[in-house]
Amino acid sequence: MAFSDELFFAPAQRLAAMLRARDVSSVEMVDAFIERIETVNHGLNAVVTLVEDRAGREAEESDRRLSGKGEVRPLEGLPITIKDSIITAGVRSTWGMKMFEHHVAKQDAPTVARLRAAGAIVIGKTNTPEMTMNYDCDNPVFGQTNNPWNRERVPGGSSGGEAAALATGMSPLGLGSDLRGSIRVPAHFCGIVGLKPTWGTIPVSGHMPPSVAQPPPIAHMGTIGPMARYVDDLTLAYNIVKGPHPSWPYTVPTVDAHPEKVDLKKIRCAIFTDACDAPVASDIRAAIERAGRELQKMGIVVEAVKPPIDDGERLFWEYNGADGNQLVAEALGEGLKLARERLRNFLVAGEGKSAAEFFKIAMARDAWRVQLAEFMERYPIILGPTFCVTAFKHGANEVEIDGKKYPYILASWPVGWVNCAGLPGVVVPCGKDREGLPIGLQIVGRAFGEETVLAVAKAAETALGGYQKPPM
Repeated sequence: MAFSDELFFAPAQRLAAMLRARDVSSVEMVDAFIERIETVNHGLNAVVTLVEDRAGREAEESDRRLSGKGEVRPLEGLPITIKDSIITAGVRSTWGMKMFEHHVAKQDAPTVARLRAAGAIVIGKTNTPEMTMNYDCDNPVFGQTNNPWNRERVPGGSSGGEAAALATGMSPLGLGSDLRGSIRVPAHFCGIVGLKPTWGTIPVSGHMPPSVAQPPPIAHMGTIGPMARYVDDLTLAYNIVKGPHPSWPYTVPTVDAHPEKVDLKKIRCAIFTDACDAPVASDIRAAIERAGRELQKMGIVVEAVKPPIDDGERLFWEYNGADGNQLVAEALGEGLKLARERLRNFLVAGEGKSAAEFFKIAMARDAWRVQLAEFMERYPIILGPTFCVTAFKHGANEVEIDGKKYPYILASWPVGWVNCAGLPGVVVPCGKDREGLPIGLQIVGRAFGEETVLAVAKAAETALGGYQKPPM
């Protein structure tokens, strides 16, 4: 059969089933998505490296397997994309930095290797901000990525290229990473879904470059996770990429998530919209409140209760900056001179904390995590905003919220506490603002509670309409 345009927006699970049924060949599907990228990407700059030749060879091998000449794997022949900061064997991975402009890894990150071992075919790498350190998705190697809903706006960061590619049908499934909302904010800005898993469920090794990545005590707040258009595809990918790996000894074994087995009527959710130093825009507040009402109609208990998250925002910054950026500055060395002024200024090595001071911060963080865990004994799911505004304009340092301006970093508080606690969170589309820009509902669960989080996310997707195509 011919690969029709509507299939560019089909769920990854449906496309994989079509491949197994031989309704379409992997070569046809891979070629179609590469052609889609070449057609649509020009005005968005979401995909920054194409993997055409190798993808073609792997598609031919998948077709041999699919025709009965080998084991058929779960994602056999399915094209996918990967964030540029996650290494891929034999393919350029730059971190959006000039000093790594021509960097080609010799091996895949464990998460990429697991997707490929499941039969997926990497067809492209997607854009990220310089050193993944912003929400704008702009860097000196590839330039800026535009939001598919409004090209004057950012797609979010740091997995903004991945979000824009998924939103516009350039890929059915992808990988991003998240230290402070880098999966969830782009999902909110671009109208897709994304899962930030519990810290410790997925190996983070291979998030490049290893010599510059944050040291393990700080990296406890960051993880790699799947991004897609549909919640079922997040579950599919999560079950494939999770699990221990010798390169990342902090990852523990976990059981597969089966959200379809969760009894939604036994779930109690807390819902809130305001905390910390910036208010949530009125359009977003209204969309979150509506989402709560719709979930209640499905039998889920939803109560307006603010969780104890304020200390999490403060502790995120204290913990994240405890070394005064010294380790990163030392690792980059002279290469830091190639970075843009904004990043250079941000990474100026300052005075770090003493060991005793860092231990006190770590102890305070753990005490707060216990307090939050106790709250979540009653409310295993927390519903709320993902960002205080929808996608803001390129180059903005401030955002306007109901007539008042705030530094945009203050508007990111809805995601930071989740990273500080190491909890799983999914973002699902829940409406649009008055300018037609997507709004995402953030669904946060207990540690290692991905199954319940994905079950509520699926319910929200069903109740609220889920993914919608942007105006192409």
